[in-house]
Amino acid sequence: MAAHEILSEAGKLHMVSRNLEQLAGQHEPMAEALSVLAGTLRQSATMLEVMVEVRLGGRTAVKKESN
Repeated sequence: MAAHEILSEAGKLHMVSRNLEQLAGQHEPMAEALSVLAGTLRQSATMLEVMVEVRLGGRTAVKKESN
């Protein structure tokens, strides 16, 4: 999978994480569980971004692939 595709998926995970955090603020009985899930997704997204940086050469790889 190309670097930009992986980064795109990481971005989606960040978005879902933000949405879950918002829901946590609106639904007190589930707030803790939603916050934990949001944190896990955020960490997974960050790990994908780090993996692209370390293994695929980061943003440079994305630029080369799009040319």
